[in-house]
Amino acid sequence: MLPFRTKHKTSATLKLRHLIVKVGIVELTVDDRTTIYGAMLWMADKLRSDERDKALALRAAKGKQAFAESIDRGHLTRGRCLEPI
Repeated sequence: MLPFRTKHKTSATLKLRHLIVKVGIVELTVDDRTTIYGAMLWMADKLRSDERDKALALRAAKGKQAFAESIDRGHLTRGRCLEPI
């Protein structure tokens, strides 16, 4: 049996992977890991900048709206993806 932290980390990783696949990043980049990694680095740089608060607010609002729309269309349930990581 895996220790709790290892199980939690695995669970968090799977949730993040599901979100990346769900929004179409894998398909849009033809699963090009360097492109996906580059996009994540760009996002991390933005969150380390003086624009952090604005970037967080904009992305959180967009994510909240997208989750709500996916739930309304029945494409997503309130469950695994919506739990805090």
